[in-house]
Amino acid sequence: MNETLITLASKLILASTSGDQMNVDTISNELSAALTSQKDKGEQNSPFDFYLGNVGFLKFTNQEILKLPKTFRKEFRIQGCTAHIRKRKSGKHTFNYEIRYRRNGYYVEVSANNIEEAKRKFIEKLNAADKLGLSTVISVPTTFHEFATYYFETFWKRTVTELTYTNEMYRYKNHIQPIFGSIELKKIMPAHCQKLLDDKGISKTSDEIYSALSKIFKSAIKHGIITHNPLDLVVHTKHEREHGKALTKDEEKLLLDDVKNSRYQVLFAIALYTGLRPNEYKTATVDGSFITAVNSKQKNGKIAYKKIPITPMLKPYLNGVTELKFPRIEYMRDKMKDILPNHKLYDLRTTFYTRCKECGIADVAIKKFVGHSLGGMADTYTDLSDEFLIREGNKLNY
Repeated sequence: MNETLITLASKLILASTSGDQMNVDTISNELSAALTSQKDKGEQNSPFDFYLGNVGFLKFTNQEILKLPKTFRKEFRIQGCTAHIRKRKSGKHTFNYEIRYRRNGYYVEVSANNIEEAKRKFIEKLNAADKLGLSTVISVPTTFHEFATYYFETFWKRTVTELTYTNEMYRYKNHIQPIFGSIELKKIMPAHCQKLLDDKGISKTSDEIYSALSKIFKSAIKHGIITHNPLDLVVHTKHEREHGKALTKDEEKLLLDDVKNSRYQVLFAIALYTGLRPNEYKTATVDGSFITAVNSKQKNGKIAYKKIPITPMLKPYLNGVTELKFPRIEYMRDKMKDILPNHKLYDLRTTFYTRCKECGIADVAIKKFVGHSLGGMADTYTDLSDEFLIREGNKLNY
């Protein structure tokens, strides 16, 4: 029997180094059955011998088995070695031990820097799972696209606005997914990431790709799928963002006159005299004395609205207008480029902020208009009245 165990153990070590999980599981089951058979014949005191290379089976003493929930006591005694242990190097002379049980609908995983502590945590977590009835397997993918989708949908989506989520998914599907596809996460090397970022050059897109990859890899580490972040070795240079440039008053007039008698005049006037971000245009509505829109910079997945008074500069363009229909941002960008080739659409927001300052509007009101935080305690305890916002908005008259 010992020869059989040694042979199976050797096969298991080879299978574990090859990364063939299906083969590892098959050999593990054979070894488990052999150990159980050995116990039944009285050839060995316990079937729970463990540690064969980096992958093996955990040994529990009878006292430790008695601490397990009844469900698991029966499982371990009848089925043999079903809890897997991995030994990982965590320092020059230190190791980390990871114990995993994945059977009968349970998925329990713990780690510690010594075996006894790992076993203690494992027993504790098994009891907690049994008490809570956590009998549903949470299957976490280990390939890049599948894990990225799992992470975005299960966790990240809850922390951002719908608009931010949509934009991020668009970038992911266009720039990241085609490169990494369904490759195993642990096979992604720093060189792969470096090449992708180098191909994009020093740009805003490169920054966005780096940020998305960072979130995915950090989550994969927390799930125990990989131990190191491939980006740790990557050299990434952030591009310098260009700040907006306000239009002159002559350029304001030129822009609005050029689109006179077209739907673009109303839309450009709203963009110019409300300071909305381009990605907020499509959420804008006329609401009495205000233009309301979703604040796209709101964090934690909450939807928050901002209100900008219909100022004396905007009012002439809204006669009879009750509904706003913005086209795709690309159309407005192209239209503005035709009229003012040295400006970009975001410059309209910069212009609004500049004119508010020039007209003496209170800073607290300006921050409310553009959707910025008031800062610290002010966000909690400041609730500006509509009358105040309208009064300050009326100052925008030049």
